[in-house]
Amino acid sequence: MADTVARLDGELTMETVSGQLASLGGALPEQIDLSDIERVDSAGLSLLLELQARAAASGRTIDFRFPPTSLKVLARLSQVEELLGWDHSDQPS
Repeated sequence: MADTVARLDGELTMETVSGQLASLGGALPEQIDLSDIERVDSAGLSLLLELQARAAASGRTIDFRFPPTSLKVLARLSQVEELLGWDHSDQPS
């Protein structure tokens, strides 16, 4: 089975998470490309954690690819980088 890949772009913030979730069309892709995320806040981080939790409930994981530095820092400060599958050793200090 081929990997399903989705892409989120623009802002991943309190104002945009519902639209970003809708853009996935209810699907839980195997990979989500985050390379075009320009701005993120804790609501965006919560969305990614919720998607990962939904995937885990069905015995899967989501590979969140190419997160911007701001998102990686927010995940590290929130101590959730491992839940998102990111190795904290490559995080900026």
